[in-house]
This record gives sequence, structure tokens and C-alpha cells, in this order.
Amino acid sequence: MNESAPDMHLDDRTIGVLKQVTTATITTVLLKKGLRNVWMRGARPIRTGQARLVGRAFTLRFVPAREDLATPESWSSPISTRAAIEAMPPGCIAVVDAMGVQDAGIFGDILCARMARRGITALVTDGVVRDVHGVLGTQLPVWCSGVAAPPSVAGLTFVGWQQPIGCGGVAVFPGDVVVADDDGAVLIPAALLPHVLAEAPEQERLEGWIMSEVMDQGAALPGLYPPNAQNKARYEATKK
Repeated sequence: MNESAPDMHLDDRTIGVLKQVTTATITTVLLKKGLRNVWMRGARPIRTGQARLVGRAFTLRFVPAREDLATPESWSSPISTRAAIEAMPPGCIAVVDAMGVQDAGIFGDILCARMARRGITALVTDGVVRDVHGVLGTQLPVWCSGVAAPPSVAGLTFVGWQQPIGCGGVAVFPGDVVVADDDGAVLIPAALLPHVLAEAPEQERLEGWIMSEVMDQGAALPGLYPPNAQNKARYEATKK
């Protein structure tokens, strides 16, 4: 565990702004800063239509199963998923490195119920969950790569929380910001949060104007998307 825990709080304004910005837009804004790898592969919404959610990343890490460690008895260890859940602050998003393993469910209905009760915003993982009917019943929003009946110890060993991890091929550090919607889960490095807050709403406004030009005016895309100087001027005029 990381003893020097980062600040996990996000203010209401930050959450409000990011809830109005799609993950697609965030990837575009970060691409312009040179970051190409921020979308977590395999982390798909367990049900479509879940609200777009925002939170600081609380990381959990699994490694391949080792028979002397990955046992049902390990669930009572001080280093266990149960202990990690009790360390999660309300409002965080639990981001779990399960190495993309598809045949061992990292969390089931009881663990998800506890997370929901503790006010955890969402679970994001490149692995799978189990007890899917019960998980859905907890109302905890989940982004994962599927479902499987076997428990985590059938294929994974839990080793800790609040460490740097790789989830879906993306480097995630504790305290980074995660935004998740129907397109998946995207990471905003903590240091780049002010940049995204400044640029993403403007990107959304511009693309909204472009969409209206296409849908309402029948405009052609060359020179419009992206806009040339003339169309940039037209767009700027709409803001005055």
C-alpha cells in the first residue's frame, strides 16, 4: 500500500464540468497534448445507459495466481480485496488491474454491495466480475470485460492497493482522474486535469456547432471538421 496517499477529493465544479464532457472528447484533448494511450481496453459498461461518472482512481492490483497464495484463506488476509474496499474513500473510482484475465471474477455481488454502501462511485477493470445478477442488483456502476463464475483465486493473486497499475494497457497512478461513459473509461493524469478542464468544454462546444452545421445546414465536412479560418471565424461569431 502507498503510505503517502494522494488527495482523493474532487470538488463539485470539477465533477460537474467533466460530467458534461464525453470520453471521446477527453481522448481528443489529451491526444493534442501527446497522450495516445488513455482509454482502458476491455473496460466496457456492464449495462448501457449508465450515467457518465467521474472520480479519482483508487487502484487495486492482481498478479497471476500462485497456488500457495491464491487460496480462499487469503480472503481473510490483511492484504485482501476486502481490506482494500474498507480503505476506499467515498467518491473514488476503484480501478483494478486484473491483467485482462477472463476466467476469474475479481469481485462478486457481496463485495460490490459493500462498495455501493460505502459510496464508491464505480468499479473499472480490465477483468471480469461474477454473480452478475447480484452485481447488477447492487446498482454499483461497473465497467469490465465480461463475467465469469470462478472466483478471483482461480486465476489471480491480489497483492495490494494504491500502487501504480496497468489497467487495460493504461498506466494508472493513485489519484489520477477517471471518466467513464458508454464509450468506456478514460484516464486523465492528475497533472493534466487543469488543462482538460480548460480545453474539453470548448472542444464540446465547437463539435456541437459543427454537428448543427452538418445536421441542420447540410454542410460538407472539408473545411468544417476541422474548421478552416473562415469557419473558425463563423464559429467565434456565434459566441459573442
